[in-house]
Amino acid sequence: MIVREYCENLERQILSPYASLSINSKGREIPTKKCEIRTEYQRDRDRIIHSKSFRRLKHKTQVFIAPEGDHYRTRLTHTLEVAQIARTIARALRLNEDLTEAIALGHDLGHTPFGHTGETVLNEICSMGFKHNEQSLRIVERLEDGVGMNLTYEVRDGIVNHCGKNTAETLEGCIIKFADRIAYINHDIDDAIRASLIEETDIPERCIDVLGDSHSARINTMITDVVNSSMGKDYIKMSTNVKGATDSLREFMFNNIYVGSKAKEEEEKAKYVVEALFKFFIMNTEYLPQEFRHRLLSDGEERVVCDYIAGMTDIYAVNTFSKLFIPEPWR
Repeated sequence: MIVREYCENLERQILSPYASLSINSKGREIPTKKCEIRTEYQRDRDRIIHSKSFRRLKHKTQVFIAPEGDHYRTRLTHTLEVAQIARTIARALRLNEDLTEAIALGHDLGHTPFGHTGETVLNEICSMGFKHNEQSLRIVERLEDGVGMNLTYEVRDGIVNHCGKNTAETLEGCIIKFADRIAYINHDIDDAIRASLIEETDIPERCIDVLGDSHSARINTMITDVVNSSMGKDYIKMSTNVKGATDSLREFMFNNIYVGSKAKEEEEKAKYVVEALFKFFIMNTEYLPQEFRHRLLSDGEERVVCDYIAGMTDIYAVNTFSKLFIPEPWR
């Protein structure tokens, strides 16, 4: 018996009846010979980690645009925190950790430079709209290296359905929606306190009473509640009490950090950069890299320009803007 078959048998023996077994995957769009060592979901995780789009997340905004402090989160560190929280929940519920981790690592690949600010601009200016979860799916299906990553159906389903009203088909995919919120609410509070935008004492008392009075306590409460509320069930949920406190904490962050705070003072400039880049490349498609130009006829100008800009890091977007619009001194 080869190693992969041993792992597949182990999944059958120890995982929950509600878990997604790798041997039962609906497969890939392009059939591929199976690995002797790794299961299908382990291969997907590795493909995502080794991709260029994953590496670019280290220079993409989470909340603070191009932060100078070493300890502020980026889109990459957010992704890693989501993956760890999701794996903890999956292991406790005896669901498939490999599938859970692969979805978590790929869920934000489609995020634009400057985070949700860039996403909002592209959604407003592009006639077909723009959503980062759909762009994440587009990256793994088509854009990475010009051909996509050829991931399994379950991972792609979890990526595109990780946010909003969407619901993933697998419980592993459903976990990511909770893990994502648990991660960003708590680490954004941590960053906001570090930036002196809020203090621990500003957090609503009810939230502290229910969730805890520290960063680690709140994360532990939320994770434990998801596990206890979902154990032995064919769905993933939070209890009413903890969900209410979590929603209140999220509302607190919108009112104090996500909208109108000092952390967002550079947003108008970021919006201007993204809009200017979009308009320029729509009018001057010859300036697009060759790997994008060759898709203009099949995908259309707007789609291709969106793909190019969405793939930019904060730094690359600013440098491209400067190169195109800021005059250089004569040398």
